Amino acid sequence: MSTRQPLIPPINLIFNYLEKQSTIKVWLYENTHSRIQGKISGFDEFMNLVIDNAIEIPIDNVTGVEQIENGKKLGQILLKGDNITLITSVD
Repeated sequence: MSTRQPLIPPINLIFNYLEKQSTIKVWLYENTHSRIQGKISGFDEFMNLVIDNAIEIPIDNVTGVEQIENGKKLGQILLKGDNITLITSVD
C-alpha cells in the first residue's frame, strides 16, 4: 500500500487561493526581472488570472533579491496564463 498524498489539480489550487483570499506571488515566463503579487479575484480554464491590488516587484539583477520597497502598484490586472511560470502563496 502506498501512503502517497493525492495530487491536487492546478485549477483546484488556484480556486483554493481564490476562496481563502490568499496573497499570491506569480513568477513570469521569460521575465526574470520582476514578479507580480496580489489577490486572485477570478480565473478561467486557461489559467488567465484577474489579480486585485497587484504590485509589480522588481528583482535585483546582481543579487536576485526582490526589491519589495520599489514595487509598482498596478491595481486590478488580467494576467494571461501563457505568462505564468509559478504561483505561490505569500500568506
